[in-house]
This record gives sequence, C-alpha cells and structure tokens, in this order.
Amino acid sequence: MPSYTVTVATGSQWFAGTDDYIYLSLVGSAGCSEKHLLDKPFYNDFERGAVDSYDVTVDEELGDIQLIKIEKRKYWFRDDWYLKYITVKTPCGDYIEFPCYRWISGEGEIVLRDGQAKLACDDQIHILKQHRRKELETRQKQYRWMEWNPGFPLSIDAKCHKDLPRDIQFDSEKGVDFVLNYSKAMENLFINRFMHMFQSSWNDFADFEKIFVRISNTISERVMNHWQEDLMFGYQFLNGCNPVMIQRCLKLPDNLPVTTEMVECSLERQLTLEQEVEQGNIFIVDFKLLDGIDANKTDPCTLQFLAAPICLLYKNLANKIVPIAIQLNQVPGEENPIFLPSDAKYDWLLAKIWVRSSDFHVHQTITHLLRTHLVSEVFGIAMYRQLPAVHPIFKLLVAHVRFTIAINTKAREQLICEYGLFDKANATGGGGHVQMVQRAMQDLTYTSLCFPEAIKARGMDNMEDIPYYFYRDDGLLVWEAIKTFTAEVVGIYYESDQVVEEDQELQDFVKDVYMYGMRGKKASGFPKFIKTKEKLCEYLTMVIFTASAQHAAVNFGQLFLGTYPEEHFIEKPVKEAMARFRKNLDSIVSVIAERNKNKKLPYYYLSPDRIPNSVAI
Repeated sequence: MPSYTVTVATGSQWFAGTDDYIYLSLVGSAGCSEKHLLDKPFYNDFERGAVDSYDVTVDEELGDIQLIKIEKRKYWFRDDWYLKYITVKTPCGDYIEFPCYRWISGEGEIVLRDGQAKLACDDQIHILKQHRRKELETRQKQYRWMEWNPGFPLSIDAKCHKDLPRDIQFDSEKGVDFVLNYSKAMENLFINRFMHMFQSSWNDFADFEKIFVRISNTISERVMNHWQEDLMFGYQFLNGCNPVMIQRCLKLPDNLPVTTEMVECSLERQLTLEQEVEQGNIFIVDFKLLDGIDANKTDPCTLQFLAAPICLLYKNLANKIVPIAIQLNQVPGEENPIFLPSDAKYDWLLAKIWVRSSDFHVHQTITHLLRTHLVSEVFGIAMYRQLPAVHPIFKLLVAHVRFTIAINTKAREQLICEYGLFDKANATGGGGHVQMVQRAMQDLTYTSLCFPEAIKARGMDNMEDIPYYFYRDDGLLVWEAIKTFTAEVVGIYYESDQVVEEDQELQDFVKDVYMYGMRGKKASGFPKFIKTKEKLCEYLTMVIFTASAQHAAVNFGQLFLGTYPEEHFIEKPVKEAMARFRKNLDSIVSVIAERNKNKKLPYYYLSPDRIPNSVAI
C-alpha cells in the first residue's frame, strides 16, 4: 500500500506546542485519504520547536497531492498550536511543502495547499479555485473595516487586542516584550518626574539634563551637550527623528514679513535675502498644520499651549543649515514678532524650543503614527481581505505587516484613546491629536509616500547642493534596493502587463487600500487599479519602504530588512532574489558604516541592519 512520510514543524514561540489530538488527511487528484491520527507511542508530539515525522499509509494511490487537511481535537483543556509548515514525501520520492505559519485555536480544521505561489489564473483545478475563494470569504468575515475616528484611515474592527484574529495577535513572547519595552520607556523617560517637571516652574535650562538621567548613548549625550546651538538645531531637521518637514524655500511666504535687514547678520554671501532665495540657499519649515489645534485641557490645573511656527533656515558657506528667523504663529503682527539670532540669547533659545516642541507634535502624530503605523495597517487589512496565502504578493508583504494591526490596536487601547498616554503627557492630547490626523489626511498622497518623489517635491534632492542630508542619501539607497527586489519577484510571477491588469485579487487589494485607507479620495493620488508591472513594482516598494525603512527613520527597530524567518516562498528563483536583496542591503550597510566612521554624530537609522521589517518588530 502507498506510504507517505509527513513531517510537521511546530513554532518556537512560547506556548506554540500542543497536547491536543492532531489528525491529517491527504487530498489528491485521484482521491482523499482517511483521517490519520499523528501520534507516536511513548512520545510527546508537537512540542515547541519540534520537527516530527510520521508515516501515513493509504489504501489506494491518491494521485497528485493537492491539499492537506489538519484537524485538531481537544485532549484536556483549550490549547492553541502554532504550525509552521508540513512537508509530504510521496511514494515516488517527491517532496511537497505546505507552509502554514498560523495558530490553530481550539478545535477545528484548516486546509493547506502546497507552497508554490500561484495567481488565480494559474489555478485550473476546481478544488484549488474553491479553496482560494473560501479562504478569502473567511478572512473577509474576520478582517472587517472600522472607522475609529471620522476622517482617519479605516482600521481593524476590534475594540481591543484580544478581539483580533488569533493569527495577528502578539504571541506570548511579543506580548511580554511589548509590556517590558513600554515599561522601560516609561522608566527611561522617568515619566512621573518628567510630567511633574512640566507642571511646575523650571529654575534653569540645565534642568533639561534631568530628562536624560537614565538615557545614556553617544547620540543623546551629544544632543544634550549641544542642543542650544544653531548648528544642532538645523542638523536635526535634516537627520533627526522628523527629517521630512524641511523644504527649499522658493518664495518668501506672505505671512512671514522678514527682510534682508533683519537677517543680514546671518547671511554670509553679501546677497539680499531674496537673492539667497533665488540661489537656493534658504529653507523653510512651516507648522501651519498646528494652527488652531486645541491644546490639552484634560488637567484643569495645568495650562498647556501650542504654537504653529514658521522657521526660516539658511545654508551657510560651510553648507550647514542654520536657523535665521522664527515666527511662532501664522498671522504676523505686533503680538507675533519674528525672532532672530541677533535677539537676546534666551529670547532666541525659547523661540527655537517652541519650534522643537511643534516638531515633536507633528513627528509623533503625523510622521510616525499616521504616515507609518496607520497607513501600514491599511495595507495589512487589505492584504488579509483580498490576497489568499498562495498569492505571491501576500507572500511578499506578510512579513512587512507582522504585528502591525496588533500594535496599532494596543495604541488605540492605551496611547491615543481618551485618558490614554497622549492625554496625560502630550499638549495635543484631549483631542488635538485627532484634529491633527484629520487635517493631515488632506496631504497624505501616494506620491508623498514614494520616497524619491517626496524628497524631490520638497526641493531636497540635490546631493551636491545639500551634502549633509543623510536621511535622503541612505533612504534612496534602500528604496532602490527594495525596488530592485520587488521587480525581480514581480518578474517571476507576472509575464506581462496584461497579467497584472487581469489579476483580480491584486486589483481588489489595491481598491481596498484606496477605498478604505484613503477613504476613496481621488485627490490622494492612490491608484484604484494597477495596469503595469512597473507601476506594481513602485506600489509594492512604497508599501514595504513605508512599513520598514520610513518607520525606522522616525523610530527604532529590532528585526531587520531582508530577513524572512517565515518561509512563505518555496520557489528557488524567489529565494535567489532574496539572497541578492540581502547582498545588496549588506553593501549599503558597508557604505553607511564607512560614512559614519569618523563622524561625531553618526546617522544610522536607515542602515539596513537597523531597519525592522514592519512597524511593530
């Protein structure tokens, strides 16, 4: 009688193993086997991290194995199991891989198909078409869109983390890691003392050092020692945590009545301010987004304030960017003066502090929360709703949305909700942060998420003219590496533009992002459909870059780009493309390391060995 060897790999996460009964059925082109209990006498099957093999003997030839069915039945108490993959060795010696990488909760059955990535047009067998359709029908019931706040990108329909589908929840290890990191962050910030300091009067600017009492690394120490200097202030707009605000000033704004006489002590080329603008030496950061946003009023004993500054900066003869004029609000007038470097020391310093405060609010709520976390959640939900696990684009993207929906759900539970951390420790808490996101959605466009176009749109693309913009330099290298990789993967599965256009699952994914993420706004520039391989490569590069590199540039990370621990792809050409991708990224690491070697303030946020795959890893 024909005999198959079935190998089962259990995940290595905490509590991934199971004591439940596991049954397996093989579904072939010539028939289906009976259920076989996978059990070895006097052996603890399916332990965490285990790889177990079983012989399955059938009565008759099954033909080509198309599906396998895994059924879990309770042995003692509720016991989740994380199944990595199953391989089947056929009687003729062929190996078939069935990737899973899913939790099987409670009692029930899952059906797996072999790991070869297939477009819908590649499936000609009815049972495979049916499996594909049922998977999406089930997912669309699990992954539902919800409006958390009017005007926001839609999010997952779940009130709290435990309401999420099991496969996208934090596993136990990640959950503990999240709690520990959250607690450590609070400890590092010394949050209670930090808040108390801001609710009482300060005696000296040296009190800033108390904030750093538990933060000790080269960069933070250098910033602490030099934060009052104009050079450091300008540098942070290029390579700090929010390097996306600065842009070349093409025309002095009407609501900033600054003159050459006011700033001539800062101009080094004996030119007028207007001439400096014409030569491209003037830059601007405008926080008009904050104009009229309500300051936090959740604590009646504490008055909090917001500014909406306009900051003018100058590229000096050393090609360094320094501030030359600051207006703290949008409407000029006697009560809204323009502050200058020639003003009294502390007047100028306080003006810069207000700008840095505004930069913090935009960074946290827009650059970080909206433009990486919330946007990546949209990609994740649309992916789960519209792309089956066998689809090559699902296999490509799944690592880049890992835990994204979970961490965003935690944020809605603990951080940005009413009475959350934003309300307790942020001047835009109490609703201001919600108003900011609603406004910023007007500027959330497709091209603004495409890194090269975003850099060019701000007039910051000339490397010789602006030589110390490492965020741009490193980001372009990483963008091109990702784009090269996605082009290889797309080329493997899509023979022509016509195949792209006729891939209905792909088009449904793109449409979901447009309709629910961008709320169907034509002005967003997000495509409703994709017609060419070239456009698909750009789109996928944007998705991956946003979730990985862009988030790394404005945050921190742990598991790195180019690392795919879950082997959803089994095809050799894709694995070879991944190897070339990693090699390309390694060369970028070397370039950045060499550049940083002799720098007192190195920039490494976009070094690929520090870029996480997703916003939550």
